[in-house]
Amino acid sequence: MRTLLVVDDDERLRSLLAEYLGERGFRVETAPDGEAGLSTLKNGGIDLVILDVMLPGKDGFEVCRAIRASGDKVPVVMLTARGDDTDRIVGLEIGADDYLPKPFNPRELLARVQAVLRRADAPGGGGSGKNTIISAGPVDIDTDRRTASLDGVIVELTTTEFEILRTLVANAGKVIPREDLMSLARGEEWAAFDRSVDVHISHLRKKLKDDSKTPALIKTVRGVGYTMPRSR
Repeated sequence: MRTLLVVDDDERLRSLLAEYLGERGFRVETAPDGEAGLSTLKNGGIDLVILDVMLPGKDGFEVCRAIRASGDKVPVVMLTARGDDTDRIVGLEIGADDYLPKPFNPRELLARVQAVLRRADAPGGGGSGKNTIISAGPVDIDTDRRTASLDGVIVELTTTEFEILRTLVANAGKVIPREDLMSLARGEEWAAFDRSVDVHISHLRKKLKDDSKTPALIKTVRGVGYTMPRSR
């Protein structure tokens, strides 16, 4: 049974989500604010965090930053204000794996949670018991251990960032359509105006020390998608 942590100051919403998700096979823990949420995370055993942006004390952004700063790669789905693109973009930039605007349909939240967990659980490659390494330029991906490194130094990535980078590296030399990467970033097809992939690509470039103005690693093919160079 997978364990979810719901961090939201709305007691009624916490109760409703605990009941709804609990009836669908999840163990659900809840926290009314950021400090309580971080304390619960430190105890371990959490598989995914559902995190509201508007929290008393530490807001959702601060909590997400604290989670990532600690090195914890637990997937995070943020709940944002409807129509507020800034909240959504900032959430992705600081390491959230997905977002959902309020108010939302619990079924959609369940679908998002399941999609993010599937990405987190995605098998490496090979299944031979040996580490499988794929490379593109100075970037190496260990598909078994699900780690990425730049010039031999491990780069900390979120689940979604890892999946996007793994796809680009595995297809080095080819242009990956933006729609295909959007499917990885959001778990399903999304309209072309959705900026989720753009934000994840921007975040990846920063982590890979790739100049966003003249990128050498993740290149944009205007009107089509993204590509990475083959290893030399």
